[in-house]
Amino acid sequence: MTDVETGAMAARQDETLTLPRERHPEWVQPMLATLTENYFSDPAWIFERKLDGIRALAFRDGKRIRLLSRNKLDLAGSFPDVVEALAEQPERDFVVDGEVVAFEGGMTSFSRLQRRGMGSRVPVFYYLFDIMHLDGKNTRELPVIARKKLLREAIDFSPRALRFTTHRTTFGERYLDEACSKRWEGLIAKNTSSPYEGRRSRNWLKLKCVNEQELVIGGFTDPRGSREGFGALLVGYYENGELRYGGAVGTGFDRDLLLSLHEKLVKLEQPEAPFARNGLPRKGVHWVRPKLVAQVGFAEWTRDGKLRHPRFLGLRTDKSPKDVVRERPK
Repeated sequence: MTDVETGAMAARQDETLTLPRERHPEWVQPMLATLTENYFSDPAWIFERKLDGIRALAFRDGKRIRLLSRNKLDLAGSFPDVVEALAEQPERDFVVDGEVVAFEGGMTSFSRLQRRGMGSRVPVFYYLFDIMHLDGKNTRELPVIARKKLLREAIDFSPRALRFTTHRTTFGERYLDEACSKRWEGLIAKNTSSPYEGRRSRNWLKLKCVNEQELVIGGFTDPRGSREGFGALLVGYYENGELRYGGAVGTGFDRDLLLSLHEKLVKLEQPEAPFARNGLPRKGVHWVRPKLVAQVGFAEWTRDGKLRHPRFLGLRTDKSPKDVVRERPK
């Protein structure tokens, strides 16, 4: 063992000395950020790049490695290169949190990441930003800045598929301006003293450059002219237990996607609209059981709760339809 490795291990032991011991957890509920329009700079907060990918929690217990989405779907088959990188780690007992992404130029692209599910060999990267368990210890009560330090010491980031999520400690507003000028999705602001809460919290905040969110697919329209498959997806979000209609998404598709999505949708057709009845389209409409979740980009919400200029970005399998609500700044 080198002097550097010995020093890192000693620092890690000092950090985790008083932490409670626990058996390797089968699941850790992910901590979620709250959307805000209150942009700020504060030395008590750190600012990370917001990545447009799939949230993934990795669990290693000896030889056993699991890569799970936020709704506990197994992602190992989709991202075997990430699992291989985790298997190469000298550390054998950890739980980490991060985002699996693909790049289009210098920007993370959820649409490009979707091609992995279609058999493409698109390169992906697992950006780690938190560690919740290490060496038989529960690290979730440590402040986030200490957890990031542990993460960097515990994980070997030399495998190509693994990346450490860097952060800045000051000038949040200036960093957000920079992020938006680079056409990033935005930033995540984190209170440096916050534990890993395992729920949506205002100790983690989303500062967005672009409007994007998950929406439930409740129907589709007939294609027009030379278009194949379908014309537009009819989407919505849950509010007070009802699926509210949010508008029609007719852009963001190529021919192959139109046909493959249409094949999925026809298997879900039902006679009745799943939406609460508030200004629904009537002609050339097919209703479907609300089982599929779409990632949608858009310009803004209208006053009556509809999307302006929406575009389809991809299907999400990592979020349950019942969890889809309209994101509102708080």
